Amino acid sequence: MDFELSAEQRAIRDAFARFCDERIAPRAAAIDEAHEFPRALFAELAHLGVFAMRYPEDAGGSGAGLLDFCVALEEIARGSMSLAGCAAMQSLMGTKFLHMLGSADVIERLLKPALRGEKIGALCMTEPDAGSDLDSIATHARKVQGGYILSGQKTWVTSAPVADFFTVFAKSGEGKKLSIFLVERSFKGLTIGRAIEKMGVWALPTSELALDDCLVPDSHRLSREEGDGEGHLRKTLAEIRIITGAMAIGTARAALAASLSYAAERKQFGKPINRFQAIQNRLADMATGLEAAAQLVYRAAWLYDAGKPHHKEAAMAKLHASETAASVCDQAARIFASYGYAMEYPAQRYLRDVRFTLIGGGTSEILRLVIAKELSKGGGS
Repeated sequence: MDFELSAEQRAIRDAFARFCDERIAPRAAAIDEAHEFPRALFAELAHLGVFAMRYPEDAGGSGAGLLDFCVALEEIARGSMSLAGCAAMQSLMGTKFLHMLGSADVIERLLKPALRGEKIGALCMTEPDAGSDLDSIATHARKVQGGYILSGQKTWVTSAPVADFFTVFAKSGEGKKLSIFLVERSFKGLTIGRAIEKMGVWALPTSELALDDCLVPDSHRLSREEGDGEGHLRKTLAEIRIITGAMAIGTARAALAASLSYAAERKQFGKPINRFQAIQNRLADMATGLEAAAQLVYRAAWLYDAGKPHHKEAAMAKLHASETAASVCDQAARIFASYGYAMEYPAQRYLRDVRFTLIGGGTSEILRLVIAKELSKGGGS
């Protein structure tokens, strides 16, 4: 077995590591505290081609593999989870369905500009009473001549305040199954609701959204057939889970690095605290858990790229990476002790931000059910 990244993947890692160290990390606290979408860094990521990595050349992309993208996203998250969340939404969740299902006009007018960072996409799935339970989605689409009338409430819509278009999941047809619709910001009946104040990822805006008799033309029904939305979603979930694991690793790596640096500088009882066995044990456990999590994520991404069964492995990777990263960030705050509670040090930001990865792509409880179901089938697909 070869556990090494390819030469091209190492080059990607080195390039984004430099970008993180030079452009993101020095500004991470400032963009966090500003509570605003990081447009300048977002534009720089677009210039680097991040948003286009996962798409083929005929769509304006570079045709990179999922592992390539994970390597880049991990480095971005090492600098700022907020910026990594913006990149993840723009590179996958906010644009994927346009590429999978969109017309030539949608590809040219919306997708390609989005991959260049000129337009911003968002995904509308979660509702006040529907999260993991897709059957509880209440937003509905009523067929009328020339299109559909969409009505309903969405919440936890990432990038909503700055988005130009929205991929919306709504029930339609006699079977009231999920269908996918493309709603542009200019459509009447679309209203961006209140901003959701969050514990972390402060520079990643999140809002409620209302659809009040919003007319969506037939050309903007992305679903090939009414009710096929859940099937298309499940094809994308593995990618979402794997990249969420990569983001978790990036933030945890930053927390571990900060802990190592602080433990070498902070003195108590006449010597640096990294000379004490209790701190050494804690650091060793953090590093070991993080290495194991990274290998799970990389392997899941490799399986995806190789066209091998990967759904169970994607769930395992996201579960272990997010839980481990949360633990690493918690341990980092403990090593910083009182300074881990101080806003002037980054430990508190890592601790707040990493919880974002415990939710996106499915909670740990849902992921365990997914893994158990795959185990009962006796396979990894």
